[in-house]
Amino acid sequence: MASYLSDLIQYRRLFQMMLVLGIGGNLLPGFHLSVINYPSVHIKRFINKTWLERYGSPLHQETITLLWSLIVSIYCVGGLLGCLCSGYLFVKYGKKKCLLCNNMLIMVAALHMGFSKTAKSFEMILIGRFLYGISAGVCLNAHSQYLGEISPKKLRGFANTNALVFLTLGKVLGQIMGLRVFLGTESLWPLLLAICGIAAFVQLVSLPFFPESPPYLLMQKEDTEGCLKAMKELWGEGDHQAEFDDMMKEKAAMKSNKTMSVLEVMKEPALRWQLYIMILLTMSIQLCGLSAIYFYTFEVFRAARLDEDLIPYIALGVGICEFFSNILCSFIIDRFGRRMLLWGGYGLMAGMMAFLVTALSLQNQFSWMASCSVILIFLFIIAYGIGPSGAVTSVLMEIFNQSARSSAFVIAGTIGWMGLMVIGMIFPFTVEALGPFSFLIFVGVLVISGIFSYLLLPETKGKSIMEITEMFSTIYFGKKLLLTAGKNSPAEHTFCTKF
Repeated sequence: MASYLSDLIQYRRLFQMMLVLGIGGNLLPGFHLSVINYPSVHIKRFINKTWLERYGSPLHQETITLLWSLIVSIYCVGGLLGCLCSGYLFVKYGKKKCLLCNNMLIMVAALHMGFSKTAKSFEMILIGRFLYGISAGVCLNAHSQYLGEISPKKLRGFANTNALVFLTLGKVLGQIMGLRVFLGTESLWPLLLAICGIAAFVQLVSLPFFPESPPYLLMQKEDTEGCLKAMKELWGEGDHQAEFDDMMKEKAAMKSNKTMSVLEVMKEPALRWQLYIMILLTMSIQLCGLSAIYFYTFEVFRAARLDEDLIPYIALGVGICEFFSNILCSFIIDRFGRRMLLWGGYGLMAGMMAFLVTALSLQNQFSWMASCSVILIFLFIIAYGIGPSGAVTSVLMEIFNQSARSSAFVIAGTIGWMGLMVIGMIFPFTVEALGPFSFLIFVGVLVISGIFSYLLLPETKGKSIMEITEMFSTIYFGKKLLLTAGKNSPAEHTFCTKF
């Protein structure tokens, strides 16, 4: 902790930028993911009332449910679209400009949400959710990459996990603001859905005072002077020659293939194992059971015979638990490394999940088992927050160089958004069919992920991108492989069309 306080003094400008990026970055997607469930009753009532005023007859309950499902799911559709386009946008315009434009998109979406009730148009909610989704697809990729690129090697793990801290903070804020004592009421729900426009405005007016990432300036824009200026502004007046030399080596290695399209990244032999690791880690996050735990939380709390009015506050406690676990992860990741947090976290999560299955199966026979289920949910969230939650993001950021990173994040984001949609559609039916035994699927995924991380994932802590690339080549191929894709390709590629 003391070392981070000394770093805070030296890199105070960097920490200020992390705060600005977080306020308008992953905080907003986290807020959108958690907040939409709280005004669901009010929005359904609003849809029916609007339809009745327009056409003189109420909607069938099935139609209201269908429209509500569309409002919830269209966010993921927009997220997938934003993710697919993000790679091309980052290469062409840079992450800073993309985030600034993204803030304006969020503010437009917030206006649609805020005035939907006044305009008596539930279609405006649909449009707003879709625009929110596009913005989330862009900023989830931009925030993580931007943080990794602006941080020095010694703080890279801390910076990468910072994105997850703000994502969970957004979830917690959404849970808090959605309570009936705040904005989760009949009259204030439009403000609840629109309030994140304020955070977007804060970033819109603050981010122009900070530089673009040094690697982007050096490698994509070939602006050496701008890169040195950005490093000095973010990292102070100290000696940063080692980081600059690492960037120059990476630039020399990618001179013949400035940026790679999604297809080129997928075809590149030297990136094969990095892709395998990325796909497995991304899928492990989607299939680790976290979404299922959040889905099942209210049922577990009801089975524990907790007061119905207290359940939303205890569910809020779960979100706060994840938030503080992520903060702890950001402080320990550069000490213990990514690999240990991954296999250790997966192992603990598998154990907690297995015990949870047992507790849920026996809670009808032993009343005290319901209380054990509540405790196990909190322990599972802690293991996730300290381990895989931050470590996965850090590994994905570090195993790809500048030429392949944007396209690799497009692939990872696509898998993530599709996984979110599939889990959301399938898991409720799985629970209905298998009950608590549906969690055994996640136990299997966690065990496999833990074994894979322990046996096959190399440690990336404290290594430059070139050192990590060479390490993958020697470990998995027995020799160094140079990137071959795109040697005769133009400098930029349209990722959306090639995907």
